[in-house]
Amino acid sequence: MAILRLEDGTTYTELADIERELAPLNIQLNRWPVGDNPEIHSLLAKDALTDEEKEQVLQALDGYFEELKQTAGYQSRDLIVLHPEIPNLDALLSKFDRCHYHTDNEVRYIVGGEGVFGFVRPDRTQVEVTVQPEEYINVPANTEHWFYLTPSRRIKAVRYFTTTEGWTPEYTDKEIRFGKVAVV
Repeated sequence: MAILRLEDGTTYTELADIERELAPLNIQLNRWPVGDNPEIHSLLAKDALTDEEKEQVLQALDGYFEELKQTAGYQSRDLIVLHPEIPNLDALLSKFDRCHYHTDNEVRYIVGGEGVFGFVRPDRTQVEVTVQPEEYINVPANTEHWFYLTPSRRIKAVRYFTTTEGWTPEYTDKEIRFGKVAVV
């Protein structure tokens, strides 16, 4: 279940409240079940996955990808798997923990672990939402945001792409007023 935190410390866990708070940003947040295939659940419980195992997970979840291809023109997808044993994990994450935007939508379907997206709303206030397994988030192009992992430092997320050109972070140097304290 997603957890949304406001700058004043107010926390929301009900989807209707979270959607209301994210509405000015047009962010979509949905629940997408991974199903009950024991093989997929076994793979999702592992820290590291081979390329073949990643493809097995992706294929099991491709019903969502087919829908996105038809409704929104998505062309490709991959599965990113992050955990503490990844070499240079901190360097990789440092690209996203500063305020930035992309010129394409950032679409994630969390299938394991969790992460935190922070956002600058139109009124310049900031919010953070912790996304967890079976949650889909679509951050519209040009939305100022940041991302970091919770203390477990584990996430598995399907990423959906219309192109790869819009994925370079454009940094805004906006101060993040959250202390990156994870909500668990």
